[in-house]
Amino acid sequence: MHVLLIDDHEMFRQGMRFLLSDLNEDLEFTDAGTCEEALSVMGASEIDLALLDLNMPGSKGLTALRQIKGAYPGIPLAVLSGMDDPSLIRDAIDEGASGFVPKASSSEVLVAALKLILAGGVYLPQAALNSAGEQPGVALKTEHPALRSDLLSERQTDVLMKAIQGKPNKVIAREMDIAEGTVKTHLSAAFKALGVHNRTEAVFAAAKLGLKPPTPGQS
Repeated sequence: MHVLLIDDHEMFRQGMRFLLSDLNEDLEFTDAGTCEEALSVMGASEIDLALLDLNMPGSKGLTALRQIKGAYPGIPLAVLSGMDDPSLIRDAIDEGASGFVPKASSSEVLVAALKLILAGGVYLPQAALNSAGEQPGVALKTEHPALRSDLLSERQTDVLMKAIQGKPNKVIAREMDIAEGTVKTHLSAAFKALGVHNRTEAVFAAAKLGLKPPTPGQS
């Protein structure tokens, strides 16, 4: 597994290498101190996961996230930030992040969050989930039967998981060897089953439910 660490603090990157030793026994790292450096090294080898700090010199806020996702839309990307404002988290998800992990999180939470993301799920901090019902257009009611994950077919769940990782429809269609129109159809059905209207709302719903892709052979 190859992880790209994008953070301007070398000490933090070194600490992450140590903390993530439990993530995979064959873990490899590529470091980048700026967004520009990340963009120059990402094509050199296959990256399985990108970890991005939002506040770096030359790329404040969501600029770096837009650049990385724009250049490499198929790579799961988790935001690591010292801030955990719910509106910032929602904006990061809007821009295609697969998860948002506050830097104040424990090492156990960090590893669990990244394992979930690598499995095709999505991780959001509890503070963001607690505030989801207060966000315009987001009203999560997990007790409602329409939000039961077993109402999604395996194909719908596969498409949904790729979508909430920030992958565009064109990338999903290529990876699953289906038509782009079929992707839209599956997403529409998944959104209806979850009671949401778009990808960002689906991310919150999936995180709230702990949705994961079905295991091979599961219907």
